[in-house]
Amino acid sequence: MSTRSLQQLYEDPATPLISGSGRARLQAQMLVDGALGAHRALRAVDVGCGTGTWTALAADVAARAGIDLTIIGLDWSVAALRQARGHGLEVVRGSVEHPGLPLGSASVDIVIISELIEHLVDTDTALAEVRRVLVPGGRLLLSTPNLAAWYNRGLLLCGVQPIFTEVSLRGIYGRPGHEVVGHLRVFTRRALAALLHAHGFVHVTITGAPYHDVPRPLRPLDRLLCKVPSLSSILLASAEAP
Repeated sequence: MSTRSLQQLYEDPATPLISGSGRARLQAQMLVDGALGAHRALRAVDVGCGTGTWTALAADVAARAGIDLTIIGLDWSVAALRQARGHGLEVVRGSVEHPGLPLGSASVDIVIISELIEHLVDTDTALAEVRRVLVPGGRLLLSTPNLAAWYNRGLLLCGVQPIFTEVSLRGIYGRPGHEVVGHLRVFTRRALAALLHAHGFVHVTITGAPYHDVPRPLRPLDRLLCKVPSLSSILLASAEAP
């Protein structure tokens, strides 16, 4: 799959650029929890910021917690960055893949990657770039769909393509849903933790978050199963650069 075809997908106005609010609130709280106690101004970058909705929420939550935090939004989609600027955010166009983040080495305290890693061709280069730009002891906050979510286990038993996985950029084939979003890599909790450890991250913790597109009658169950990350809809990872 070419980078050009993916860029065309993300510039298409029909492609959704906003993730669920439940995941966003939980990840914003993780950011605040990780930044509490800092005795200096902190700098963060939201890689793949999309429309900037989550970035603005995180900045607001940090400000209300009394944290001196500057968040820069970064995305390769011109359409997304145009919307992000509407939130009053400082934004930069760029990619975590080749040629890499337009940031200096050891220049940020927190890197946020929300619902992005599943879209990447080269996850290894991306995580190496995250390590490069983080200060020693800096934190990565990452969220991604869970291949082994509770309903995906049932779908597989019935021979149905799991939700969050895609076989084409042109349509939905063999699975529930109606949106093509360009997922290339889909993780289980175990695989995500192993990948982060392999790239040298330490103090890796993974929690769960709900998925906004779960049918309404099943949402209480989805929220309940967030307490079991390996079954949850969304994986929220926190990891530290050594």
